[in-house]
Amino acid sequence: MVLRSPTFLVGTEKQRTLLSEFSRKEQHFNEEYQKNKPLCFSAKSYQRTHPKKLSLGHKDADATLASPMILGVADGVSQLEEFGMDASQLPRELLRICEDLGMNQLIPDRQVNPQEAYQGPVSLLKEAYEETESMGSTTILLAVLDNSTKIHGKLHPMVAVLTIGDCELLMLRRLDGRQSPLQAVFHTEMQRIDGHSQTPLQLARVDDRVDPDFDEELALEVIERGSAVHCVSAYEGDIIILGSDGIFDNLFLEEIVDIVNESLPAPKAGSFVATQPSLLSLLAKRLVDEAHSKSEVGRHGLPDTPIGLGGKMDDTSVVVGEVVEWTRAHSEVWAQVRKQHQWRGLVSCGGMDNMACRSCRFGDDSGSEYELDISQEKGERGLCSTVVSDGDSDDEGNRCVLQ
Repeated sequence: MVLRSPTFLVGTEKQRTLLSEFSRKEQHFNEEYQKNKPLCFSAKSYQRTHPKKLSLGHKDADATLASPMILGVADGVSQLEEFGMDASQLPRELLRICEDLGMNQLIPDRQVNPQEAYQGPVSLLKEAYEETESMGSTTILLAVLDNSTKIHGKLHPMVAVLTIGDCELLMLRRLDGRQSPLQAVFHTEMQRIDGHSQTPLQLARVDDRVDPDFDEELALEVIERGSAVHCVSAYEGDIIILGSDGIFDNLFLEEIVDIVNESLPAPKAGSFVATQPSLLSLLAKRLVDEAHSKSEVGRHGLPDTPIGLGGKMDDTSVVVGEVVEWTRAHSEVWAQVRKQHQWRGLVSCGGMDNMACRSCRFGDDSGSEYELDISQEKGERGLCSTVVSDGDSDDEGNRCVLQ
């Protein structure tokens, strides 16, 4: 068990020499077509510093993003606290700007200026980083739902996944019908320098106190050349888990799949019904709690983990998302939120009958919160909480963008 496991800053030159080893540009395409309809995420997040680490005075440097078109986890480098920096500032600011850009570019049926159109996750993250001002260093994982992709002239929504560092994403799907259990269909890989659990690839902005050789051009190079990017087919009902290394270093993939199936059992019959947001919240919390429990001594000693007995005590954050249909009600909520300039959170797409939502979560639910009642298509009322947070196409022309 790693009793104290801060993430260490990786020097400029060390990262530069290794970028080509980490770069991935892949498509995971499934030819199975479904009804042509736009999709979005219904998502909830949960994060907590390990109690023992918290007792030593360590602050949570993680940030999470759970919005309708983009999900994210960023794990700040806690070592920077030794230099008097708030290690959570860059992760928070970076995900907030990613959300602003993503929601502007990706809302279905919204007219976007060509200069502001979505160009892929790499371009989005580069623009977001260039707009940030905070000092710090962080790993980052984004999942972007792109409804504009067309294959053989039909809409084929894709999730573009970008990762820098050791946060991971797991996608699950009911492969044998709606009444079958969820199975893993896609999983990202960690990016760690020399395989060391405390030195992941990072996106940084630091001064001479930390790294005299730092240059912001390297940060952009990390995004362009070092990021792993995958495009994955998305279908209604898919479950997506984004977690910091505190999740995936402590829980085996099989354990995560079992926990998800216990928390979200298959429906007995009928058409797809979106999972209630409260269940997604409970699942997110359970994953963090299960990860933390690996450092507790049981009757048979310390439990086994992917990195050895007892795992590690760490800031632990997770986003649990379900792919659901984007509806007229979502568009109406988005329009109202935009009018009131509430940019740090939107609808969590929990279905037409219950659109209780809180989309962007950075640590505790502190700060002001805006609540909006909306009329829904079925004549019911829902609550939306916000934290004051075509042209023709051929087979090759309009697919998920990897750049």
